[in-house]
Amino acid sequence: MILNKYFLGIYFTVCSILHSFSQETKPLTGIDSSEVLNEVLITATRTKSQLSSLPLPAQIINKETIQQSGSMRLGDILAEQTGLITVPDFGGGEGLQMQGLDSQYILVLVDGVPLVGRSAGTLDLNRISVGNIQKIELVKGASSSLYGSDALGGVVNIITETPKQDWHGTLNYRAGTLNTHDLSFNTTYGNDKLKLSLFGNRYSSSGYDLTPQNALQTVEPFSNYTAQAKLAYSFSTATSASLSTRYYRQSQEYKASESLQGESSIEEWNTHLKLNHQFNSAWSSSLELYATQYQTDEYLNDEADASLNSNGFYDQRLLRPELRVRYQPNTQAAFIAGTGYNHETLDRTDFSENPTFNSAYMYLQYDATYFEKLNVIAGGRLDTHNVYTTQFSPKVALRYPISNSIAIKTSGGRGFKAPAFRQLYFDFTNATVGYTVLGHQAVPTALAAMQERGEIATILVPVSTFDNELKPESSINLNLGVDYSFSKRLTFSLNVFRNSLTNLIDTRIIATKTNGQSVFSYTNINESYTQGLEFNFTANAIKNLTISGGYQLLYAKDKEAEAAFNAGKIYARAAANGSSFALKKSDYFGLYNRSRHSANLKLFYNIPQYRMNANLRATYRSKYGISDTNGNGYLDNYDDFVSGYGILDFALTKNLGKHLQLGVGIDNVLDFTDAENITNLPGRLYFGKLNYQL
Repeated sequence: MILNKYFLGIYFTVCSILHSFSQETKPLTGIDSSEVLNEVLITATRTKSQLSSLPLPAQIINKETIQQSGSMRLGDILAEQTGLITVPDFGGGEGLQMQGLDSQYILVLVDGVPLVGRSAGTLDLNRISVGNIQKIELVKGASSSLYGSDALGGVVNIITETPKQDWHGTLNYRAGTLNTHDLSFNTTYGNDKLKLSLFGNRYSSSGYDLTPQNALQTVEPFSNYTAQAKLAYSFSTATSASLSTRYYRQSQEYKASESLQGESSIEEWNTHLKLNHQFNSAWSSSLELYATQYQTDEYLNDEADASLNSNGFYDQRLLRPELRVRYQPNTQAAFIAGTGYNHETLDRTDFSENPTFNSAYMYLQYDATYFEKLNVIAGGRLDTHNVYTTQFSPKVALRYPISNSIAIKTSGGRGFKAPAFRQLYFDFTNATVGYTVLGHQAVPTALAAMQERGEIATILVPVSTFDNELKPESSINLNLGVDYSFSKRLTFSLNVFRNSLTNLIDTRIIATKTNGQSVFSYTNINESYTQGLEFNFTANAIKNLTISGGYQLLYAKDKEAEAAFNAGKIYARAAANGSSFALKKSDYFGLYNRSRHSANLKLFYNIPQYRMNANLRATYRSKYGISDTNGNGYLDNYDDFVSGYGILDFALTKNLGKHLQLGVGIDNVLDFTDAENITNLPGRLYFGKLNYQL
């Protein structure tokens, strides 16, 4: 599908109608008018809003914090935020867990448009360089009312540098342990009409090996490149256009054994075209066209006989036009409405077909202030789809300042997550072990073919179960919080949250094979919830010293499992004599890979007389379960857990003259590693960096 004349015709017809409204509306002085607001956030409402007055649980990570940390990739920054856990995947990459919800439920945006390429549900955060990030906006809780599927648990929006007036440039270089090199440049130019920015980054590493006794490295050597360009042009004071394009490529050695070796590559591009028009002080609109492609290729050669052992590929594409209109009749109220269309395709190894997802959507949001204090945001979004049923996602949020020091806020909304391509169309058999994984839609045909070949011993789930469509997962999210300022030097916030999830898509054994292995598929089975609280504080008690930190308490449980433990129906086997005993309600720990406690503490110290900045950053994650070792199918206190651990990072920067900044640091000062369970922590890393303002 392409953006055709019909869609453009609708846009310009709407523009003409809106332009006919009175040109004499009062000057815009409300939410969007103040460009000097401190910590302005866009993601939560799709309009400029002051973070301190937002009724939603949200956070901004600014450029200064990113630069002072010395971090190279997005995952390093996010791992230090309250309630965010970076979870390693099988290839050394990292996904994100938010409020106890996995990476597949967290939408990741770059400049307001989504990244694709979730080959196994995880979107690898290591794809994103921090070299040109202006700020990172985090919105926790269901955000499908604006962003649709994948935003069930929250949104991360990476906002890159916008072109500036006149000419500016920066050069950044960091080198460190593991032969790691990160080189980037960013240059911008602007005048009254035209603005342009260019960014380039190269990142490489020799990888690392947490298991020297094994012939394979934990992470093989790799190198990747990122290039991004932004162009903005103002046709008049009322009309402007912008074009942004980004390209990413990575190459990495790929080894499965001493004799099976090859290479894997990732290539990604996206283009974002946007046209803005301000009809008058009340009406404005944006027309966007976004296109992206993410593809991977990997192969393994058998060096023993110089033959091709395997070859895999993944090619996902997304095209999305969207029209958005904003109306602000006065300083106390604003409306935003949008409509768009998603056309998504995937061509992948081991799929029963090449699927296409087509979905249309529209949303409406109302943002108003009553009684000069009560801020109300209400809205909803309707998504239609060619595969799953129509989804409606409402949301409402309130904030009321009791005094100048304290404000309460609450929000509630529905989020949903559409079935992923792999959950519908996967048709994969492991050649070595012999198990099979089938997508929900692939089961009837694939299982019948396996029966004809004599591969099926027993069918455990009736095939008729898969005649019904796989339903989208959904969640009701509730947040209740309070912001309190003791003074300008000490502030804190507390947020209590709950996510109640239904129609969860779970992996289930549907048949056994004659080779003793199983056939797995995906079905809507269980319901679960995550709930807890988050606490954040910032203190400036001592001159030039800023202390901030946070803590999350999390309970994540399966409702069916909870009921079974409460009824005394779950048993475990004693290690001493092998006898079975009933487990109690308190023995049920919850969902896998969720820590009950997590915390962070950051100390930033400015030494103006030496033009230096030093910081010490600590994170902690308590124990979490990884496997069921007593065979009852649930995670209880007698199963295997990863012990709690802490990470300590240090960085020091010094300015030399007006243009040069040097820095040194140590990541993972305590040299923590866990080769068996935590593959994204290679141990203590030393680095030095240089930043030059051109």
